[in-house]
Amino acid sequence: MSSSFQGIFWLTRWSGIVNRSCMTSRPVIRPRFEPPRRGVPARQLPISVWQTQFWKKDIIKPQLQMRFQTTVKPLMKRTNVMKNIKSVTPQKRLFRLTIYGLASCAFGCLPLALGAATANVSIVNFSFSPTAVDINVNDSVKWTWAGSPHSTTSDTGLWESGVQGTGATFTHTFTSAGSFPFHCSVHPFMTGTISVQPANMPPTVAISNLPNGSVFPAPATLTLVATASDTDGSVTNVQFFQGATSLTNVANLPYSVSVGNLSAGDYALSAVASDNSGSKATNSITIRVVTPVGIVMGLANRVSSTIFHFHYSANPGLRYVVQRSGNLQNWTPISTNTATSNPTPFSDNTATGSLNFYRVQLLPNP
Repeated sequence: MSSSFQGIFWLTRWSGIVNRSCMTSRPVIRPRFEPPRRGVPARQLPISVWQTQFWKKDIIKPQLQMRFQTTVKPLMKRTNVMKNIKSVTPQKRLFRLTIYGLASCAFGCLPLALGAATANVSIVNFSFSPTAVDINVNDSVKWTWAGSPHSTTSDTGLWESGVQGTGATFTHTFTSAGSFPFHCSVHPFMTGTISVQPANMPPTVAISNLPNGSVFPAPATLTLVATASDTDGSVTNVQFFQGATSLTNVANLPYSVSVGNLSAGDYALSAVASDNSGSKATNSITIRVVTPVGIVMGLANRVSSTIFHFHYSANPGLRYVVQRSGNLQNWTPISTNTATSNPTPFSDNTATGSLNFYRVQLLPNP
């Protein structure tokens, strides 16, 4: 009795080993219907089409599913997670960068494309209509055939449409200025001219009387003077600004404006010139207004019988004049300079008199 039960036991273990080695799991698409089992009727599973197409699950024989349930499910979850992670290879990354670059180029060139125009010419009744076309550089001309056979042929060989029939079109873009005559090669008496105007050159403008970085003592009063010209037209006006605030708009020469009572601080001043085609040009400078320091002279030193040396306090950037007198009544200017430091050194190399007096004055605004 024990031997028979033992035989059954080993036979059962041998069957399990065969099942595990030969009946492997196979990945299939998760079914959309659940078959009836143990008295439970069949029912439709709540699985979407996307899930049905992309979700896969290992289906294992029922006798093995219960035994490996605790180990298979974590493995399946881990496998699903790995499937949902998108990896980008270097080749894909390079392809994406190329696409982004081309898109940027297209958007960057869009304003240029939108700025060009196209003029239309019809070929009808043995003539070009219109016969004379005026366009700008980078504009195009489009010929449309309303009769046949005709052609649009450049007299200088710049373009050739060939002989075309009704409904055909031909377009040519003109990238340079000039006059371009054309004709029909079939009917030479059919002629026309394309006149391409040069690109408008903006005017030039410059603030001519004040260099950038000029320094003035507060309160400052000054005059801005600008020069403006236009090579392919005329200057219509020059507008002056202090920062974003308009000071005045001058239509005729001289182009100038007065600015007064500026307190200590930095100021941006600009002149904007406009021409008869609507183009504009701007020139801007920055000036500084400072509170003057009191002039104090010191460190006097008689270097020799002809050289007298001293220092005086000053604002760097402001202009000062040094004067000399032998009797405190008649003063002679001996040096005019723009201070570069505080204090500013000065040497009189012609101090030959036995007694000399010196004084320093701040020069007014130019």
